Amino acid sequence: MLLSTTDVVAGKVIEATLGLVKGNSVQSRNIGRDMMAGLRNIVGGEMKEYAEMLVRSREIATHAMEEEAKRLGADAIVAIRFSTSSVMDGTSEVLAYGTAVKLKI
Repeated sequence: MLLSTTDVVAGKVIEATLGLVKGNSVQSRNIGRDMMAGLRNIVGGEMKEYAEMLVRSREIATHAMEEEAKRLGADAIVAIRFSTSSVMDGTSEVLAYGTAVKLKI
């Protein structure tokens, strides 16, 4: 599956647009991460625990989006975007979405 944040795939012709595909992941904080992040908040520095949590969440959302595109028979997903939001206190959602397309072979 080819993934692209652009509206086209270089060197390929889009034969058919199959529709919107999306995937999301909601992650919650945990006490261990919160304690380490709290210490970093006091002394400063990157909050690696939260960065890793968001990377993992983005991977899960991307995988779910790809699976939806495969079910439609897509060869690629174009115009991919990511969005994040807070669902409730202590949780974070990552949404991945794009357009599933069939490429001309």
